[in-house]
Amino acid sequence: MFNKKKNNDKEENIMNTENTSENSAENVENTDASANETEQVAELSAEEKLQAEVQQLNDKYLRLYAEFDNYKRRTQKERVELLQTAGKDVIVSLLPVLDDFDRALKAMETAVDVAPVKEGVSLVSNKLKNTLAQKGLKDVESINQPFNTDFHEAITNIPAPTEELKGKVIDEVEKGYTLNDNVIRFAKVVVGA
Repeated sequence: MFNKKKNNDKEENIMNTENTSENSAENVENTDASANETEQVAELSAEEKLQAEVQQLNDKYLRLYAEFDNYKRRTQKERVELLQTAGKDVIVSLLPVLDDFDRALKAMETAVDVAPVKEGVSLVSNKLKNTLAQKGLKDVESINQPFNTDFHEAITNIPAPTEELKGKVIDEVEKGYTLNDNVIRFAKVVVGA
């Protein structure tokens, strides 16, 4: 009886050991499975994070692109408006001169004497020149000046009447002008050879 009991105890111990090792193996498998699930969750969350970051960067890129496109359109519109109204202040300053010319033309219709008409036209001409000078327009001095290709355009050469006038401007066919020290029209001149 004792032997049987000992044998039964041995068998139970062996079985318990086997159950324990099976349980240990199952625990190890469960631990591995949960670790794999954790890794997958971690991988998914990292993947999700990257996708969210990509989405955020795409959104930022689209907003910047739209903002830049709006900036281009706005500056182009401003440039067109500037070109359309660039000469506005010059034209506004010339309106009184235009009014003076209209008054001079009316006075010429009824005028009997030429002297007052000449004086009126001379006054209007001076007013126009002063208005343009205020805006930065200047005449290019040409006659008896050395020929300078930066300001003059030679129409023709003629023999110089004196030795002093060789290479100098003898006659001016059309006046030249500078606007804020930039040549806007070259003076057309005759040069002595």
